Amino acid sequence: MSEELLLRHCSPTLAGMKTGSLFSCPCPSAKALAHRIRRYNRQLSAKGLRIIPLRFDQNRALIYVYRPKKLMQDLSHPEARALLADLGYHYATAEQCVAQLCRRLRQSKNFPHEIGLFLGYPIEDVKGFLCPDCAPTCIGCWKAYGDPEKAKKLFCKYRKCTRVYLHSHTNGNTLERLTVAC
Repeated sequence: MSEELLLRHCSPTLAGMKTGSLFSCPCPSAKALAHRIRRYNRQLSAKGLRIIPLRFDQNRALIYVYRPKKLMQDLSHPEARALLADLGYHYATAEQCVAQLCRRLRQSKNFPHEIGLFLGYPIEDVKGFLCPDCAPTCIGCWKAYGDPEKAKKLFCKYRKCTRVYLHSHTNGNTLERLTVAC
């Protein structure tokens, strides 16, 4: 897992604009990946960032990059708490909630639909995605079910952040330097 891969998939999270990001990467060696993740966590934890593997499948790993404090704020919203409670989540900390998400991911081949809450998606979009009769109003970084103009602006902001971060990295800035402390 390279710095470039993290920047390509996680720039808005690294910039402090988004709660979390999720991506899949090649994993020929779980031990080597764990070593790399520990190194990144040592570099970035002081900036409020955490990186963990959520699941391993056929030489690939599903990596979750998130900001625990921001995740706890997001999950403390009454609608988010109610949605997660309806799905069987019981937690007091962001880490406990992430552990429950890990269990759900490992028990099923499908993604738990509530995963959007862990990525900082608007609650209305997560609820809309859970509703089989709802049609998205806009599709970009995810399926949006609320105000399409607001969603398009957010998608544009995230794409621009990624372009800027990749360009900055190409010009010599390190992952640690590009990660915003929150």
